[in-house]
Amino acid sequence: MKTKFLNKEAKIAVIGLGYVGLPLAVAFVQKGFQTIGYDTSITKVQSLAAGVSDIADISNQTLQSCLETDAFELSASPEILHEADAIIICVPTPLTESMEPDMSFIKHAVRDIVTYAKEEVFVSLESTTYPGTTRELICAPMLEKGYILGQNFFACYSPERVDPGNKKFHTLNTPKVVGGVDKMSKELGEILYGQVIDTVVPVNSAEVAEMSKLLENTFRSINIAFINEMALLAEKMEIDIWETIEAASSKPFGFMKFTPGPGIGGHCIPLDPMYLSWKAKSKNFYSRFIELAHETNHLMPEKMVDHAAEALNLHQKSINGSKILLVGMAYKENSNDLRESPGLHIYEQLGARGADVSFCDPEAPTFRDAAGTMQNSIPVDYKAFANYDLVVIVTPHKVFDLEQIGTESPLILDTKNALKDTFQEKKWAYGKVHMKQATAKGVN
Repeated sequence: MKTKFLNKEAKIAVIGLGYVGLPLAVAFVQKGFQTIGYDTSITKVQSLAAGVSDIADISNQTLQSCLETDAFELSASPEILHEADAIIICVPTPLTESMEPDMSFIKHAVRDIVTYAKEEVFVSLESTTYPGTTRELICAPMLEKGYILGQNFFACYSPERVDPGNKKFHTLNTPKVVGGVDKMSKELGEILYGQVIDTVVPVNSAEVAEMSKLLENTFRSINIAFINEMALLAEKMEIDIWETIEAASSKPFGFMKFTPGPGIGGHCIPLDPMYLSWKAKSKNFYSRFIELAHETNHLMPEKMVDHAAEALNLHQKSINGSKILLVGMAYKENSNDLRESPGLHIYEQLGARGADVSFCDPEAPTFRDAAGTMQNSIPVDYKAFANYDLVVIVTPHKVFDLEQIGTESPLILDTKNALKDTFQEKKWAYGKVHMKQATAKGVN
């Protein structure tokens, strides 16, 4: 197995062709490995096979060039896993309605591996999960099948670190943590990923690797919640939180900059801390920080709706019956990712309070609302912004001309300080001192 990895003679299979799996599969192809992309969605596989990527970080041109090499095979049939020497699992790990880990996608992938894998196989799990998953859900079924760990079966955990839309850090240059369930698995994981990733960070167990991912994202969740709490407090104290943050950031040590906003989104930050919290409870440990951060973060969309109501009230209007436009619906700038986006929650809550809500997002132009109805973005026509009672800047993509948004909009709620200190006469800015001094200038 080691020789196959070093000589790039191993065939790699990636299970799950989403925002993690597709870029990883493409990376293996580009580095000279015969690669299989397996996904249970026939529609997705057919679309990818036609050279159409639904992942913003992988262009159609990049995908097509990989397909043209004949080194990239796509399939929706699990039987294809029998051809693979190494299988990498990149499937979703959502939460159930009761906020517990949903392991169904991993379990389904493992069932396919147990059924169709070669007599000798290396398996790596990249999906974010709780410590112990690799041993419990991958090793146990494989050993029960008759595989022998360290002889014809090897397993590691290597957490995905994909940041959709990040132009600086991508699959190849983001350091890769690798932890094996035994010494040989760790060594093989280092070798395999080292053939593709610039920097591999080996750790001494799969559990350390699993915990590292949860630590990374729980750290972010807690700090985002903290800075939002500080922003809300600063508003009460009539202190500009944005200027405060810049002042604190001048300290060259001991301070890490986080900025407030309308809430958290994506697959990682809203969900990963709850995996850790769930595991902690199984050990009779209650993490107050994690739970409080989760509560604060999930209240932020509601806080933004309250701010919208206050802004409208100062101009003798109520949410009920007002025309409100949300600018940017994806959860982060320059991305088309709508998963857990605070914009979606703001949209639903404004609608529930009687507003006539529209949105403008050329990056993420469609979504299904809570009722299952398809909603479509309005065109980017800044003159049309004048027809709304309130324009809410949720996600300021680079494609937007903020100057024109400020000029044409009669009243603005700026949730991310995108407009800085401009248009103060008609802007209600989250975390700004002057927000309550917004006047009715330009408002009909």
